[in-house]
Amino acid sequence: MKTLTQKFNTPFHTAPFSQIKMDEYKPAFEANIAQVRAEIDAITNNPEAATFENTIVALDFSGEALDRLSSIFFNLNSAETCDEMQKIAQEVSPLLTAFSNDIALNVALFERVKAVHDQKESLQLTTEQATLLDKKHKSFARNGALLSEDKKEKLRAIDTELSSLKLTFGENVLAETNNYQLHITKEGDLQGLPEGAKEMARSLAKSKDLEGWIFTLDFPSYLPFVTYIDNRSLRKEMAIAAGRKAFQDNEFDNKAITLKIAKLRHQRANLLGYPTHSHFVLEERMAQHPDKVKSFLNDLLIKAKPAAEKEFAQLTAFAKELDGIDHLEKWDGPYYSEKLKQKLFSLDDELLKPYFKLENVLNGAFTVAEKLYGITFKEVFNIDKYHDDVQTFEVLDENNQLVSIFYSDFFPRKGKRNGAWMTSYKPQYIKEGVNDRPHVSIVCNFTPPTETKPSLLTFNEVTTLFHEFGHALHGMLANTTYPSLSGTSVYWDFVELPSQVMENWCYEPEALALFAKHYETGEIIPQTYVEKIKESASFLEGMATLRQLSFGILDMAFHSNDPSAITDIKAFEKQAMDIAALYPDVAENCMSVSFSHIFQGGYSSGYYSYKWAEVLDADAFAYFQEKGIFNKEVATKFKENVLSKGGTELPMDLYIRFRGQEPKPEALLKRAGLL
Repeated sequence: MKTLTQKFNTPFHTAPFSQIKMDEYKPAFEANIAQVRAEIDAITNNPEAATFENTIVALDFSGEALDRLSSIFFNLNSAETCDEMQKIAQEVSPLLTAFSNDIALNVALFERVKAVHDQKESLQLTTEQATLLDKKHKSFARNGALLSEDKKEKLRAIDTELSSLKLTFGENVLAETNNYQLHITKEGDLQGLPEGAKEMARSLAKSKDLEGWIFTLDFPSYLPFVTYIDNRSLRKEMAIAAGRKAFQDNEFDNKAITLKIAKLRHQRANLLGYPTHSHFVLEERMAQHPDKVKSFLNDLLIKAKPAAEKEFAQLTAFAKELDGIDHLEKWDGPYYSEKLKQKLFSLDDELLKPYFKLENVLNGAFTVAEKLYGITFKEVFNIDKYHDDVQTFEVLDENNQLVSIFYSDFFPRKGKRNGAWMTSYKPQYIKEGVNDRPHVSIVCNFTPPTETKPSLLTFNEVTTLFHEFGHALHGMLANTTYPSLSGTSVYWDFVELPSQVMENWCYEPEALALFAKHYETGEIIPQTYVEKIKESASFLEGMATLRQLSFGILDMAFHSNDPSAITDIKAFEKQAMDIAALYPDVAENCMSVSFSHIFQGGYSSGYYSYKWAEVLDADAFAYFQEKGIFNKEVATKFKENVLSKGGTELPMDLYIRFRGQEPKPEALLKRAGLL
């Protein structure tokens, strides 16, 4: 247990993954919670008057060992979990929730924070210090410090139940993903499927001692299947299996859990004096109010819907002409979109994949970062890792000083949840004159290598890698004093700007020339392909925009209203999303019950932020294009005003300092071809 309760005796104090035993986690959580309680007591019982240093700063730097333990444990619970770990998560989550409630509801501690906040104007604080003070004060006021004792108890009960429900929600989605496989024994059924996807399915079957081919709901298996398989009924089977995760009236059903989470969030908001969960959440966002989010989504919907309907009609006509299909269903969408794209642009993923070997793409992201921000990545082998797939890097600046430790983890596994995300094992901060550097990780589920081919990425996987790498840069280049304001600790509708802006380099010939090289011949991607990639960037963009907006609309439907009247989740979802629907509804499917972003992750009342940040990113990248995509002056402004500043100032102030103006939505509409 000692491993997890004190500073790690490892290179750069990195997480000692291989030394951790499963039975050490819970005692370590208990010991670390006790340690922070002692630190909080010392702050609260300090006989001296409350000051910014002895209260606000002391509070921000308290609990370092507990924070590190939590990041290790919960990151692994997403990337490399097992039944035992999930059981421990259910045991320690209530302890952590109770503990964070104890702090938020600690009257004596709040009195000290309030005493400092009351004299804020006379303290001559820096912008960062003032932000920290406001944040600490709000963390009490917004989380129940002003409630009566009986209401505080109610809040504790709600928070404990919510933490457990969110974990169960995620476990059920993972179990449903792992429990499904489609076993195909006739090669004729695989007509249309690219060789690489076939080989991957063959390897999977072999690993299970089966003949034929196995397909799963993991994205690198699922997506090629529904995109290329000619057999419509098999595509239908696969698509319905994906859409009914946690909606099957079995032990992993999430209907009741989803509803319970929505209702508890609403009750919690009411208890704290807010009309809805969205009102509570958005107070601490750039958007600030549910009405602003709804009008933002609605404005985009009005602009995108005519284009989307036109595209859908074009796709329908194409499917009819090709295969005599009168009505497009959801399992037809990816298939005919790909066929139409090939027809219009003579371009498909199979043509492009040989130019996107994973190692080359990763090195391309590194080179782009070096050209923009002057940092280099050096793979090292003395840093402990939690799985053989993980790679570890030292990130160095121009003076060879450590900027960050960087982990990458790219392939699907049984214990890893679907999707892609960036995370952190240690934040950056400055303490006693030392700038302590961050440890950052990206986790994805990409096409793995096979017996005959390396990992070759689809273009969508290329942009995903650059997206997560953009988040990673936000964490790695952090340069703030206080840990709670560092890196990606920013308003939720600002956090996607660094990630989404990075995707733009994937479309630029100058950037592609750095890494898009044929894995066998080394030939740089032909210019004609690059032009086609750029041309096809806005292909069916209206439909894609409508799809994203529908998710944001569903999120707001759950969280900006009183959900107590909802009895049928499926009916509620259908009604909410109808305004943006193009395909007929599928009775067996329900998205809400596996919508992990909003019911397990942190995106509740925040899913709109992807589109919100797209406005920022299109406007920001237009500035790069104007001056040159590797222009040092623009890159330095972006680094110094956005990437390094974390949550130390209001996002719009930072953006204007970088750009010289507020963002204009025209840049996004122009890029998406919706003007």
